[in-house]
Amino acid sequence: MSNPGNIVGGHKANLNNPNTSEESKQHSKEVLDKEFNGGNVETSGDKNPNNVAGGLKATLNNPNVSQEAKDSAKERLEGS
Repeated sequence: MSNPGNIVGGHKANLNNPNTSEESKQHSKEVLDKEFNGGNVETSGDKNPNNVAGGLKATLNNPNVSQEAKDSAKERLEGS
């Protein structure tokens, strides 16, 4: 079976896509409710610390990110 997080993500995206039919959205809602506890999927939590740090550093240098997000990323980097 595919990664449950990817399946849930696809159905959630479908629900928010204005270009999909109501029938398609209803199907996605039913799948999320019946098979994925409404879309709540457990994650393993095993994240590569170097990838996390890289993402935080990218946030600091991204001009499209709010100052609040940059401050949060800086605090998290300093704490690790």
